[in-house]
Amino acid sequence: MRAVIVDDEELARGYLREMLAAHPEIEIVAECANGFEAVKAIAETAPDLVFLDVQMPKLDGFEVLELIEQRGPEGTPAVIVVTAYDQYALRAFDAQAVDYLLKPFSAERFERALERAKARLGERKPAPEQRPQRLAVRDGTRVHVIPLEKLDYAEAQDDYVALHSGGKSYLKQQTIGSLETLLDPARFVRIHRSAIVNLERVARIEPYAKESRVAILTDGTRLPVSRSGYARLLEAMGDSEGSRNSTR
Repeated sequence: MRAVIVDDEELARGYLREMLAAHPEIEIVAECANGFEAVKAIAETAPDLVFLDVQMPKLDGFEVLELIEQRGPEGTPAVIVVTAYDQYALRAFDAQAVDYLLKPFSAERFERALERAKARLGERKPAPEQRPQRLAVRDGTRVHVIPLEKLDYAEAQDDYVALHSGGKSYLKQQTIGSLETLLDPARFVRIHRSAIVNLERVARIEPYAKESRVAILTDGTRLPVSRSGYARLLEAMGDSEGSRNSTR
């Protein structure tokens, strides 16, 4: 089970981390100090469970709930509202929150909330693995949202990735390895240690040097293809498609 913790107080996030440490079946995939970070992290990590504070900078908890509900019922995580203010309880349950933890809460109360969340998640029908449908890139006070179908390719740049879409580039603080785990391997292939490509953008593959190749994209971009990357390309495309796009 993947969880995101959202609270603008470090001590509160630490207490939740401590409570979750007793549950190895739960992986904390992100911690956020405001609502803006929360929406971004939830879109990128597709968690099963969110611990959500109400009063936060930039976006409050209910604004976060409104935004993540736009993903649809299958993609909305179970939410446990965690707050020091009891006046929000009715509104939290109206927003379909699983439970409402009033700070300070005990370990026993936390466990009851967690059991309710697990029960809610267990009621859902098994579904294919949820993957994000878009990537959010922060640029100062602006946020660029890139739908995955419009992502042409990604290149590693140290601890960043350059996301290329429609002739524009966006620099995101994320390793290319972690980006790879988020992408559908049927649509995106790691063709080189420094490059991931959208299969629909690959026009052809040509020899480049001894035992190496280059992928030519539909816009003319040339990307290196390693031996293992070439094998992954052929597997993803199918041998016949790979043969048509390769130069013998």
